[in-house]
Amino acid sequence: MRALFVLGRAMFGGFFAYNGVNHFRNQTMMSQYAEAKGVPAAEAAVPATGALLLAGGLSIMAGLKPKQGLAAIVGFLIPLTLQMHKFWEVQDPQQRMNEMINFSKNMALVGAALMMLQIPEPWPVSVDEARAADEEMFVRLGGRDLRSLPA
Repeated sequence: MRALFVLGRAMFGGFFAYNGVNHFRNQTMMSQYAEAKGVPAAEAAVPATGALLLAGGLSIMAGLKPKQGLAAIVGFLIPLTLQMHKFWEVQDPQQRMNEMINFSKNMALVGAALMMLQIPEPWPVSVDEARAADEEMFVRLGGRDLRSLPA
C-alpha cells in the first residue's frame, strides 16, 4: 500500500506541478483567456497562480510540508472554479456541458486534497520523513560510517 500511496501522490502532485509550469509556458494565451473570463489583473494572476500550482504540486510530490501544499491547491482551485467555470451562466448547451465537466473535475480535486489533509505527517517516503528528528541520518562512504571519523 505504501507504494500505491507514493505513486498516487506523484500523480496528484505532478498534475498540479505540470499545470503550474504550463502557466508560465503559455502565459500570454492563458492571460487572454482569464481576462475574457473576467479575471482582474489577468496578466499578473496567471504567473502568480502558476507559482502557487508549482509550489503546491512539488510539495505534495516530495512530501515537504504537504499540508501547506494542499492548502495552496485548495486555495487555487475554489476561486478559480467559481470564476472560470460558471456553467450556470452559459446558454449554449455544448459550452455549458464543458464548463460543468471542468467545474465537477475541479471540485473532485478539491475533495481529494481535503481528504489528503487528514493523512498524518510525515508522509511515507517523503522529505519530511527523512528529516524527522527521531530518524538518524548519516553518510556511508566505502562501507565506513562517516560519523566515526574525527571532526
